[in-house]
Amino acid sequence: MKDGNILLLKRLNTGYEDGNYSVPAGHLDGDEKATTALLREAREEIGITLQEDLLCMVHVMHRKSDEERVDFFFEANQWQGEPANIETHKCGEIRWFPLNALPHNTIPYARSAIGHYLHKVLYSEFGWS
Repeated sequence: MKDGNILLLKRLNTGYEDGNYSVPAGHLDGDEKATTALLREAREEIGITLQEDLLCMVHVMHRKSDEERVDFFFEANQWQGEPANIETHKCGEIRWFPLNALPHNTIPYARSAIGHYLHKVLYSEFGWS
């Protein structure tokens, strides 16, 4: 988050939601805390360094699509470095968007999580029948 805007990445060549926007994200590598994964993914995807003690967990989502997932959403307001598109083979661009004006092609579960964040809802379920 920066000045009321959220940084989104446009997916490219991944086979999942390509051409659509989402927050920087990733998966646990195994034997890794969620916050450790977040620090690693931030470096790998957008080239910034975050401090674990400055992160704020803002939402947890239990969702189902092809697979079942539990997503942890953290807010970072401070970092070192300038956000950049590091993984150009997986990301078409990164852009800041106002929270109340997300692009029409934001991935649905990410849009839902951002909405819950705005309303300070800490937990949600998505994609269940």
